[in-house]
Parts: sequence; C-alpha cells; structure tokens
Amino acid sequence: MGIVSQEAILELQALMDSVEEPLNITFQNVHQGFRAETLVRFLKAREWNVAKAHKMLVDCLHWRVQNTIDDILAKPIVPSELYGAVRDSQLIGMSGYSREGLPVFAIGVGLSTFDKASVHYYVQSHIQINEYRDRVILPSASKKHGRPITTCIKVLDMTGLKLSALSKIKLLTIISTIDDLNYPEKTNTYYIVNAPYIFSACWKVVKPLLQERTRKKIQVLPGCGRDELLKIMDIASLPHFCRKDGSGSSRNAENENCFSLDHPFHQQLYNYIKQQSLITEPAQPIKQGSFHVDLPKPAAEETEIAKSLESELQKFEKGNMLSKSTDGIKTDDD
Repeated sequence: MGIVSQEAILELQALMDSVEEPLNITFQNVHQGFRAETLVRFLKAREWNVAKAHKMLVDCLHWRVQNTIDDILAKPIVPSELYGAVRDSQLIGMSGYSREGLPVFAIGVGLSTFDKASVHYYVQSHIQINEYRDRVILPSASKKHGRPITTCIKVLDMTGLKLSALSKIKLLTIISTIDDLNYPEKTNTYYIVNAPYIFSACWKVVKPLLQERTRKKIQVLPGCGRDELLKIMDIASLPHFCRKDGSGSSRNAENENCFSLDHPFHQQLYNYIKQQSLITEPAQPIKQGSFHVDLPKPAAEETEIAKSLESELQKFEKGNMLSKSTDGIKTDDD
C-alpha cells in the first residue's frame, strides 16, 4: 500500500474518531475490530477520495441506525414454513472456504424465483446473511488464520437463466444497491459458471457499464467451472453445481446442496437468529411479519444496467417469438 493510501486511511480514521453515539456503536458492528480494513473498503469504493468515502460510511451508519440493522440477527422469519419458502426461492448458501481461508458463497441466480414471499422478506434474508457473514463467519475465520479475513468469494450459477429473469431485475437491483452502499468491497472475486447463451448476450451489454474495479473481479468460467475453482479451493468446498458439467442448481443434486435448509450453514444461521431473538426478548413470543428496511433508490449506474438488461432481454424475447412463428409457418407448409 502506497504513501497516498496510508495518508487517506489516517485522514479517514481521524474523521471517524469524531463520530458520536449511536453511530459509533453500529460502526463497531461494521468493523468487528478490523477498523483499518473497513476504512480501506469504503475508500476503494470511492476511488480513494477521503471526503466521499467519509460521506458514504456515515450514510451507511445512519442507514443502519434508522433501520435497526444491529438487531436484524435477532429477527427470525416466521413461521418456519415461510422461512423454508424463502430459502427455496432465494438460492444462496455457503459451501466452504478457499485455501486462503475466504468463505465461499454460492448463489443460484438462474433458478432463484423470488416468488414465495414479499420483497421485504427477501431483503431481510439477504441482509441477515450479510450480517451473519460479517459478524460471525469472517471474525471466526480471522481468528482461525491469525490475520484479518474481511472478504468472501461468490460463485454465481446461471443454470436455468431464462427470459423470466426480467421480472427479477427490480428486486435484484434493490439488493445490489443495498450491498453497494452499505457492504462495499466485501467480495474478492465473482465466479460465473454454467452460463447459457442468454447470459452471454446480457453480459456483452452490461460489462461496458461496470466500473473497471468491478469488472476486474468478475470471471466467467467455462462449463461448471470445476477445474478452475479447484485451483483455489478443495473439492469439499466446491458448490454442488460445480461438481460436474450439467449438475446445475438442482435441489436433488447428488452432492450436498448448500442451498438446502438442511445444510449445516443454514442450520447454524437459523439457530443463531433464533437464539439471538430469545436473548433479546426472552419473554416475548416471536413476532410474525417481515423486518422492514427502507429500500434505497438505485444509483444512476445501477439504473442504467437494469434498463440495458431489460432492453436486451426484451430483444431476446422478440427474437424467440419471431423464430417460433417462422417455425410454425414452415410446419404449415410441410
């Protein structure tokens, strides 16, 4: 890290020293003892501009206080049937760790339907996984390896990606905006696997719109990505949809499915939230209803990406309809 970077960190640190309660309390939940690494994340997200990074971090802390994010890990999604439905339609899990000790999160982009609950439940679930990662998984990994581990790896499975993805763009943009504004630079690398043709068409449109910093983190791997991913993790940590070509995000995969509610990660997460709710309100019955978070207005970049994706998917859909109608004419002639 250069002299300029060190100066920026010290300058931002001095600004954050003057932060008062309740922002300081929630800041402790954000940095988990790794203050310098946290400041670096926000500085990177704002191209090392100290004033912009300071505003971003203070805005993030205000968002946390206003939406009581510090309490979200004590707010289970109930009843359990609803939580199960959320898990079945928002496919995400943790399959293990890389050889460097980074948690490996698997996301079933193509087969996630987001159609079993309201937007607020999916947002709540997403933030809970973020907070569990940052407050439990990463500090535990740091302690085990004796050094700060503050980022993760994400493997995105595009199996099943269809034109119906058009209906998910709004929710995915909300979730992406929450991450960009409040959990910046938490992902070391995004690996994209099992990509169908429709992804390739969308990627060509989206790639130029991404910041160079983000573009460098994304790697589109051939097939299920098994060979490439085995260079950075053991087979036990490989997501089930990367075990062999065509395995996909199937819930009945032969290997252990990290999307399943029965997977150790989800069992630990579910039990942790339940226990925290009992500690926080031991005499109160667990309340039903989603944990409402103010949904952010997407940044200009996010909006442009969403519009470009919608446009590309609509073109793809028109092309498909034209192809089908042409096939129908050929059949009639036969």
